[in-house]
Amino acid sequence: MHDIRAIRENPAAFDAALSRRGNAAVSSEIIAIDEERRAAIHAAETAQADQNRASKEIGKAKASGDEAEFERLRTLVAAKKAEVAEMQANAKALDEKLNDLLMGIPNLPYDEVPEGADEDDNVEMHTWGTPRSFDFAPKEHFEITGVKPGMDFETAAKLSGSRFVVLSGGVARVHRALAQFMLDTHIEENGLSETWTPVLVLDEMMYGTGQLPKFGEDSYQTREGWWLVPTAEVTLTNIVNGVTIEEDYLPRRYVAHTQCFRSEAGSAGRDTSGMLRQHQFEKVEMVSVTHPDKSREELDRMTRCAEGILEKLGLPYRTVVLCTGDMGFGARRTHDIEVWLPGQDKYREISSVSVCGDFQARRMNARFKPSAGGKPEFVHTLNGSGLAVGRCLIAVLENGQQEDGSVLLPEALHPWLRGKTRLTPEGHLE
Repeated sequence: MHDIRAIRENPAAFDAALSRRGNAAVSSEIIAIDEERRAAIHAAETAQADQNRASKEIGKAKASGDEAEFERLRTLVAAKKAEVAEMQANAKALDEKLNDLLMGIPNLPYDEVPEGADEDDNVEMHTWGTPRSFDFAPKEHFEITGVKPGMDFETAAKLSGSRFVVLSGGVARVHRALAQFMLDTHIEENGLSETWTPVLVLDEMMYGTGQLPKFGEDSYQTREGWWLVPTAEVTLTNIVNGVTIEEDYLPRRYVAHTQCFRSEAGSAGRDTSGMLRQHQFEKVEMVSVTHPDKSREELDRMTRCAEGILEKLGLPYRTVVLCTGDMGFGARRTHDIEVWLPGQDKYREISSVSVCGDFQARRMNARFKPSAGGKPEFVHTLNGSGLAVGRCLIAVLENGQQEDGSVLLPEALHPWLRGKTRLTPEGHLE
């Protein structure tokens, strides 16, 4: 959410930043509503003061025995009371109108973010590793002989419909091991605090991180009104919702492994084969809550945490900075990490790490008390995958596949598999 005072003070800069994201200028509309809202609040406060003065005079008129003045004032107070109620309702409606407008406007990109329309305009920051040369045509994950027994899309479709999968046997165990490996690495080496959170959340939490009001169709809602989280970003970030913390408490660095749920609205026809794009999947999510002066530095630190997982697994990747037209709604700058998938002969996103500045904090009213004193300030928030577990499984299987249909598993993963090193052509771990 945006600071209305900053928009009032420099509307041209606000519109210019929005235009870099392909959004139309809205500052004039915002300011017009804000002026009307402020005038309505002033009018309601003036009428309330008149009502209060008249109320005090009633007692004096009653005490003096002036019945005519008493009745006049009583009628005036009743009229003022109705007038004040109407004015307050108008001011509240205008406040909600302004809030709804501001809630639907995306975050402003940093000046350093490259301008562009879509993913074709993203800028590569660096690459790591060399894609393996195969003596045979590499297959996609769901076509590998040793994977097929443990990756069942037909049964999943019977149970739940399209874009679900049933994992079993060795494949399921590798999937679980990957999540544990990621968690342990982030906790023991990267200093993140392991957290377990619900996957059902209230409307307020989805508003806090920006999934609502604009992107409700991308998520699932229960009959009781709870939302299924699209990522643990929602719960981890909202830990500080409505809270004012001490500056010394910063930074807070959380990590959680959760089920995630997305309707994949607007993705019809994309990645329909395999488990690259699912309605239900698992992620190990990182969230940082920082001092404003440290958030840009924290973005680079979190990016390295995610990259380090791929490096330990020996999976080639590249990191790109997203252009203005490809960034998410709440981001000021985003680094996408794309892992090499030989079955597709291309890099595919496996992590997206974003700094949101105070955008989410304003929506959540999350602040900190400066150690040196002064008014509380908004914290800055960041989020990123560390990593998407299913996509990491795909990368491990495709990069480790052998001509006989077996899969050699990364050495870093062996301790989490109790020494197992290979998925056989029959789908067993050995």
